[in-house]
Amino acid sequence: MRRRILLAILLAVAVTAAALGIPLGVTAWKLVESISTEDLSERATQIAANLDTAMADDNLMQDDLAGVAILIPNGGRLVVERPGMPTLQEGADPGPDVVAASADLAKGGKLQLSIPAGPLRSRQTTVTLAVLLLVVLSVSIGTVVATVTARRLAKPLRHVAERAARLGGGDFRADTRRYGVGELDMVAEALDTSGHALAQLVQRERQLVGDVSHQLRSRLTALQLRLESLTLLSQEGDIAEEARAAQEQADRLSEALEELLAAARAASEVDVEAIELSQALSQVAQEWRELLRAEGRNLRLKVAEGVMARATPGRLREVVGVLLDNALRHGAGTVTLAARRGEADGSVVVEVSDTGSGIPDELAPHVFERGFSGGGSTGVGLALARALAEADGGRLELSSRRPAVFSLFLRSPGPGDVPPEVPWPPERVPR
Repeated sequence: MRRRILLAILLAVAVTAAALGIPLGVTAWKLVESISTEDLSERATQIAANLDTAMADDNLMQDDLAGVAILIPNGGRLVVERPGMPTLQEGADPGPDVVAASADLAKGGKLQLSIPAGPLRSRQTTVTLAVLLLVVLSVSIGTVVATVTARRLAKPLRHVAERAARLGGGDFRADTRRYGVGELDMVAEALDTSGHALAQLVQRERQLVGDVSHQLRSRLTALQLRLESLTLLSQEGDIAEEARAAQEQADRLSEALEELLAAARAASEVDVEAIELSQALSQVAQEWRELLRAEGRNLRLKVAEGVMARATPGRLREVVGVLLDNALRHGAGTVTLAARRGEADGSVVVEVSDTGSGIPDELAPHVFERGFSGGGSTGVGLALARALAEADGGRLELSSRRPAVFSLFLRSPGPGDVPPEVPWPPERVPR
């Protein structure tokens, strides 16, 4: 991107310089020649005015030419031709390449004033080189401006592309960075708005899936119990047979529901991979360290080398970002981001804590409820973070109230751990 922007600007500068420089050089060349020719013509006219009287009286002598020698340029020569009389000359021979001007005298006389063309060509060359230097200077300035402009545009464009990629990976955090370029700032605002909308959409979708699955399971269980009772109570053969068939259909429906829920969970974990937490959390900490430092607070990172976990990179950044944002908004003192291996089940624990007053007892049971907030925020962040953690097969808990410690439990990767393909259940045909 930067190279294309730079080449486009340089091409525009080069075309402009050529379009202006070539005509300007030609004009300067002709202008110098025109000035010299006009000066020579004026001198010839003055000399003719001084010699006209002597020419009219037929008294024009060599001494008369010596009297106007002051008007002859250095290295020039004056030639006076008289009908039927010898030609008079004054000055040095200018050579074969000359610039000449002529004037008419009385009684058909004529004078020619010529100078060497070398000094004129030198002045023309000097002026043309000056124009060329000006063009080169303009191109150089254009190159500097193009480089600065390309850097100014390319860096924000790369950042916008990275933000869009993070958004596609499930990282819905807003980014307050702006670039001072109106169009790019509009794109950044649109990405922030889209991220917030997607975060709410994901949260609503996951809540809907949970509610629907719970309701379906409850109703299906009640239906199975009633069918089982009907099967046991039925004495007639046809009724018993139909009851058993209905029971079988209910069992198959329950099996299909379990398969669909399992496939949905597996689909949400397609992008899960083995992540080295020291590197992943270092990048997140780098983003948040400046924000905390602006508030006069510090961020401490405590991650042992080689600690691995199964997670989606975008979701992990989002969950940890929500926890750090929560510590920034509602906590106090130094914030600690740590990762360690679990003690019992072989899991990996990522913890975010601060040295503030903690969470009041009456608020602690509700911190993960959607729409609940104890500090004037939207109440979506922690609920979304828990949903994203569960989508990766982990869980997010409030492990300590005072001080506040949030713990993200992730699975440890196994040998050759590769996300499996998602086997969606085949379409079922009713009996």
